[in-house]
Amino acid sequence: MTHAMLKGSNVPVQATTVRAVLRWTPGQGVPDVDASALLLGPDGRVRSDEDFVFYNQPRHPSGVVWRLGKKRLADALTDTIQTELTGVEAGVSRILLVASADGVAFERVRDLSILLYDASAADGEALASFAIRPETGQETALICGELYRRGEGWKFRALGEGYSNGLKGLATDFGISVDESEEAAPAAGEDSAPAPTAEAGQASTAPAAVSPGSQPLPPEQPSAVPTQPGYGYPQQPPATAPVPAYGYPQGEPAYGYPPAAAPGSYGYPQPAAAAPDGDFRLPPMGPQFIGR
Repeated sequence: MTHAMLKGSNVPVQATTVRAVLRWTPGQGVPDVDASALLLGPDGRVRSDEDFVFYNQPRHPSGVVWRLGKKRLADALTDTIQTELTGVEAGVSRILLVASADGVAFERVRDLSILLYDASAADGEALASFAIRPETGQETALICGELYRRGEGWKFRALGEGYSNGLKGLATDFGISVDESEEAAPAAGEDSAPAPTAEAGQASTAPAAVSPGSQPLPPEQPSAVPTQPGYGYPQQPPATAPVPAYGYPQGEPAYGYPPAAAPGSYGYPQPAAAAPDGDFRLPPMGPQFIGR
């Protein structure tokens, strides 16, 4: 026959291995509940962080306390901690059985209870049950009950003590060291590796990343603006680069022959040179050139 317990009451435990089952009714807006256990010494604190059995550390190093995990029933969800009482180390005087709701207040958890079973009886009736009623409803972690030594045996006590700062706050109160340093994950769609950069004084040879569907930018245009010709008149070529006469290669003129005329301006004919006068004669020599 199952013993229905009130808060603060206790019952002796005759079984050598027990299953503590958290049970609640799922539904819209009801948070998930996790079961965990803390093994405490005579001073009411854990001996090390290994005395914390929870979802990230589901089995105690001694092998006698472990988390069985969640199970879906026809009308409920459960999460279970199993303990082999005969193998618990002498330095452990109490085992706290805890429920946490991942930051969500327990006022949204329906029909929460803890049931204690004899693990050796597969289909046996629960030894004890305790319907948990949070005091304020704002609790995010609860000590549902505890297994504790009494003489040579063990007892179970119904507690229902709440914490508003979650499983982290509860565990810290009993001596668990909580590491708050968390490494930031890369944003979705982003690469975790930093983009390569060029060292001081060196240019980077890595190609620039182009996002899908985008086009690379055109090369930079020269910053200097070329000189524009005067309105209506084309720009003359620079003196350092003479343009050869059309059809004739540029070169040194032969002795006695003038160089080829430079081409005319675009669109304007070059003025023709005057023809030599056929009647041109040297002036008569003066008397200073007549021999004496």
